[in-house]
Amino acid sequence: MTLRRRDLLKAGAAAGLSSALPRIARAASDSAVYELAGFGNARILHMTDTHAQLLPMFFREPSVNLGIGTMRGQPPHLVGRAFLDRFQIKADSADAYAFTCLDFEKSAARFGRLGGFAHLKTLIDRLRGDAGPHNALLLDGGDLWQGSGLANAMRGADMVDAANLLGIEAMTGHWEFTYGEKTLRDNLSRFKGEFLAQNVFLTEEAAFNDTPAFDAASGRVFKPAMVKELGGYRVAVIGQAFPYVPIAHPRRFTPSWTFGIRDEELQKLVRSLRENDKVDAVVLLSHNGMDVDLKLASRVSGIDVVLGGHTHDAVPQPIPVSNAGGTTLVTNAGSNGKFLGVLDLDLAKGKVRDVRYWLLPVFSELLRADPAMEALIEKVRAPYAAAYAQKIATTDRLLYRRSNFNGTMDTLICDALRGAFDAEIALSPGFRWGTSVLPGQSLTMEDVLAETACTYPETYAQSMTGGQIKDILEDVCDNLFNPDPYYQQGGDVVRVGGLSYACAPAESVGHRISDLKLENGRSLEASKRYKVAGWASVNEQKGAPVWDVFAAHLRNGMTSGARRDSVTLKGVDGNPGLAG
Repeated sequence: MTLRRRDLLKAGAAAGLSSALPRIARAASDSAVYELAGFGNARILHMTDTHAQLLPMFFREPSVNLGIGTMRGQPPHLVGRAFLDRFQIKADSADAYAFTCLDFEKSAARFGRLGGFAHLKTLIDRLRGDAGPHNALLLDGGDLWQGSGLANAMRGADMVDAANLLGIEAMTGHWEFTYGEKTLRDNLSRFKGEFLAQNVFLTEEAAFNDTPAFDAASGRVFKPAMVKELGGYRVAVIGQAFPYVPIAHPRRFTPSWTFGIRDEELQKLVRSLRENDKVDAVVLLSHNGMDVDLKLASRVSGIDVVLGGHTHDAVPQPIPVSNAGGTTLVTNAGSNGKFLGVLDLDLAKGKVRDVRYWLLPVFSELLRADPAMEALIEKVRAPYAAAYAQKIATTDRLLYRRSNFNGTMDTLICDALRGAFDAEIALSPGFRWGTSVLPGQSLTMEDVLAETACTYPETYAQSMTGGQIKDILEDVCDNLFNPDPYYQQGGDVVRVGGLSYACAPAESVGHRISDLKLENGRSLEASKRYKVAGWASVNEQKGAPVWDVFAAHLRNGMTSGARRDSVTLKGVDGNPGLAG
């Protein structure tokens, strides 16, 4: 796919981006599957949101990813058939399986697992080699260290080893911060690349107390950017960490640091890199989430490409955004190691003349496992392998998480919470990480931890009024459906158990949630108190870790039952972010 700069400035540019994706041919060998036509003089490889999934896995893309207002029907808010039509992907193909939820179970049996660091390394090494010496750069967009039981037990150290062997040259962060400052800095001392974050600063108190920072004068905690020579030209990479860490996670993990989007500081940095460092291209390595990146690209000029993450959106083609300085291309590269972004640049003095971009699905069966990475993974897993392989249950239905509202995996977790605490209602956070499990597949402890492993897993039960429960749902819906992307934090809506409700995403805050009912059909009363169970609270709790509660529930045979639709959607008929 060729994206010429002059074409991007035309009014109809978006329609012109629908040229064909590289087709993934199924073959007995991998000799030609990932061959890309040579182009330009610099190649940037981009991965993001792998969530510590070292092994190949299944991951079902969402069937609900609603765009509201101006984002209705715009990438990334397209699912199912609408997604295939927009990006000209053939139905019932390997690409359709990788990028959508359509026929997921049948296609999973046909096309197999995706990702896995041993397979990723084979692909990355090949694409680096194709680009030639000193012409390629590998970047990671964050959420690298968290999301598996192994990473949680090793506090991310396993992923530092894997990143070093993979050859990641720069990364930014999000869940990495939830290990706390000491662990973060210990891991970074072993990481061979750069950790970049232009938008993390010391608090006033921390600055007064001379807390360590990359730049004490400005208060920047981490290096904001790096300049790398590729193909004889200077490419700047700026890091943009997740802006809402102290809001989305316990403040105790990062008490000395303040975050934010900070687009004014970003504009100053871009200008300095252009004028003082004389760079020829500027790339933003972002963990904002795609909607935030689209808005930011309209406000900050001088960035050529945003390599985005956080929202787990697999978008096959860059989205052009006009701003005062020209056009910025915005991408997002999916999650769980399923995809590798390939950005080929034709650089000239002070500018990018042309661009080609591919988002390649990483089909594990088509890529030979790299022996060195395979050996590393086996070594770090060895102390835990027997415990993780323990079979807990067999599921009779597809278990998945990723969707704007309840997924079947979270429905089971809510059932477990309600049972453990004898609670009327359960709330489970709308995390987007967590792999999928096919019907008939054994559920192991490793699968359980892939849905629950984090540094604040404690379960709890508390008394809440019906009014408070409604307020929580209103708040998280506004986080997802606020028409201003800068007020979105990128998760999905809190999952509920023992409760149903109606949601009108296009309404204003405070008016989206209605018709709340308990499982017995009784309406939730605003002033009445209910027992509510949950986990992953931003406030410290003392209960058992959620993985133990979930595993116990599964061992008791609680994996069956019809899927329960807890949410009735209003005002979204015909929205292409809703499949079926």
